[in-house]
Amino acid sequence: MILDTHVVLWWLADDDRLGTAGRRFIADPQAEVLVSAATVWEIAIKRQLDKLTAPDDLLTQLRANRIAVIPIEAADAWEAGGLPNHHRDPFDRMIIAQARGNDMPVMTADPDFSAYDVQLRAP
Repeated sequence: MILDTHVVLWWLADDDRLGTAGRRFIADPQAEVLVSAATVWEIAIKRQLDKLTAPDDLLTQLRANRIAVIPIEAADAWEAGGLPNHHRDPFDRMIIAQARGNDMPVMTADPDFSAYDVQLRAP
């Protein structure tokens, strides 16, 4: 399962917006929990612009929580660029492209994701 950016931030901050089912899934040692490299990039940019709060040791926190980072491949970039323009956020488009390319669901609260042919799971 690929976590959308807000979901990984909610998890790391122990935010109440992340529901019980989402928490159970992420905490399950048998679950494959992933984030896109685009998510790390988005967090770094928005943190530098003071648009969000994130830990200084984000990559260490991800590893400590068994959250693996999916690298961005050329095929992912091509897929993201070819998606219909329902959602213009380039980071979210990359998450959608990677979810589609890897046949994985996305955990997100973003309603714009439902415009795409991608499996979704509520956080």
